[in-house]
Amino acid sequence: MRELFDPGFVEDPWPRYAELRERSPVHHDPGGFWVLTRHAECLEALRSKSASVDAANIDPGARPRGLGRQPGRNLESEQLAQAINDNRPFIFRDPPDHTLMRGLVSKAFTPRMVEAMRPRIEAMVDELIDGALERGEIDVVRDFAYPLPIRVICEMLGIPEADRDLFSEWSQVLARGLDPEFLMPDDALEQRLTVVGAFGEYFFPLMAKRRAEPGDDLLSRLVAADESGVQLTEGQMLATAILLLVAGHETTVNLISGAVLALGRHLEEADRWRADPSITSSAIDELLRFVSPVQLTARVALEDLVLGPGTIPRGHYVLAVIASANHDPDAFDSPEALDLGRRDNRHLGFGFGLHHCLGAPLARLETAVALPRLLSRATFELLDDAVSYRDNVVLRGLAELPVRVRASA
Repeated sequence: MRELFDPGFVEDPWPRYAELRERSPVHHDPGGFWVLTRHAECLEALRSKSASVDAANIDPGARPRGLGRQPGRNLESEQLAQAINDNRPFIFRDPPDHTLMRGLVSKAFTPRMVEAMRPRIEAMVDELIDGALERGEIDVVRDFAYPLPIRVICEMLGIPEADRDLFSEWSQVLARGLDPEFLMPDDALEQRLTVVGAFGEYFFPLMAKRRAEPGDDLLSRLVAADESGVQLTEGQMLATAILLLVAGHETTVNLISGAVLALGRHLEEADRWRADPSITSSAIDELLRFVSPVQLTARVALEDLVLGPGTIPRGHYVLAVIASANHDPDAFDSPEALDLGRRDNRHLGFGFGLHHCLGAPLARLETAVALPRLLSRATFELLDDAVSYRDNVVLRGLAELPVRVRASA
């Protein structure tokens, strides 16, 4: 799996995934980590109570080379790195900490609050489509997929409009920061520390203001969230806000832009969706499977784990390549075909089990508004079939996607 170190692998990982599923679906990489590529083993790892998300459970003798490393070690960077680890969000914690923290966030980030955003999301999408039709040619990533979720999550958090470009820049750096450290160059690690520090300088005063003058925004709800007298600390709230920004923004950007690329290459499926909006729910599930904006997730074996043809020893680090699982022919008929009406779609695009994505309802809502509205109001043509991806490994996304847009007849 050494290709994970090569940005070129991100451009087209599917052939290599297919080879790994066939020849070595559970294997130990020379870098010191295990790799799972089939649906069955990935699903089992995600739902197993013996698979931890907490890197503190790695056996020191089995730690992958470079995992946890920090650049330019000095007192300030060490203190910041330690603070990041101490206040890591619930997606990197096991029960009971995970249960408590996720419960507190769930009290603030409710389905009702998400659904209340629908009219605003519809208005934002129409505004973006109006601009696209006026220009005639756009970059889907820059002009459609990026602006929508950043506006949504910033409105939900109560971030002033003037600061949203800054948040978009931070989000891009932090998205790369989700890659395991052994897959990141020093400059990316340095940028992650810098942006987390800048985020804290911005958010801590804003949290204090929301505590003194609460509103109806998500940040005010996070500040007020209480579970039997327990509340999120300021550090935990900062980590949660960062998580919501990255998970609530970057993944949706990659899903929407990747979906437009897929539909531009499968025009018959785009026409099918235009003609039958009732398939929207299955279409989104299929695009989550087909695009797989989240490529992989990590676990640590709390005991020896027997997964298919392999056994993961206790304390070893595992990468479950859910994008490969989503294209596994043992789990999906004709997995390389885009079928917006696909039934029994057991994709792992939002994870599974305890760590199923908390922001899934928001991502689904944004996509369910953006794509059908784009299809109903416009036709689009890819201007270049050769596309480029950003270097991110975990959150795979297009760097740009130029298209020609025309109003529907």
